[in-house]
Amino acid sequence: MSQPHILIIEDEEHIVELIKFNLESNGYKVSYAFNGRDGIKRVEMEKPDLVLLDLMLPEIDGIDVCNRIKNDRELKQIPIIMLTAKSSETDKIIGLEIGADDYMTKPFSIRELLTRIKVILRRYQNTQPFKETGKIVVEDLTIDIDKHEVSRGDDKFQLTLKEFELLKILAENRGKVLSRNFLLDEIWGYDYFGETRTVDVHIRHLRSKIENDSGLKYIETVRGVGYKVK
Repeated sequence: MSQPHILIIEDEEHIVELIKFNLESNGYKVSYAFNGRDGIKRVEMEKPDLVLLDLMLPEIDGIDVCNRIKNDRELKQIPIIMLTAKSSETDKIIGLEIGADDYMTKPFSIRELLTRIKVILRRYQNTQPFKETGKIVVEDLTIDIDKHEVSRGDDKFQLTLKEFELLKILAENRGKVLSRNFLLDEIWGYDYFGETRTVDVHIRHLRSKIENDSGLKYIETVRGVGYKVK
């Protein structure tokens, strides 16, 4: 098996060196960029297996870099872990809503970072390509497993991998209430480092895409427990 390739986009050189040393010591191939513009170019050229992305970057900030990656058809499946000195709830939610897979606040534990990278890479390897085939229909919504598409009539929705997986697992378990912890473990592949807030943010973003213009409510919140598709 080839070495997983990690791209670090971070403007603090000592942090890049620290992460690079530990990643290479654990068998990863590493490249890096010190600003957002160069980072985007490297993502496009190298198509790494995972991106470690700082939020506060010169030239183009981390939010814009993440947006460009997640809105690019060829790049959107690349997982992103955001690294930032900011620790407010708002900053974390923004990072998750634009498609980041995880979020770590500086200073962080290298051991924890390595664990998160391993879990996310394993999760992506296990879900791409999808083993299941066929379609799931929820009222007027069609979930095409083969094409990894969600549509309503002629309208197709641009969902991130995590949003698609959430909708898919809820649709497959229609009528059942799935807890936040269950969804976190099934979709993100870990429970110890995860936060159930991550699930809430992705559900809210998913709803904004598939429910806003239809007048329909596909996903029901069961207060204090989790979510279900009726």
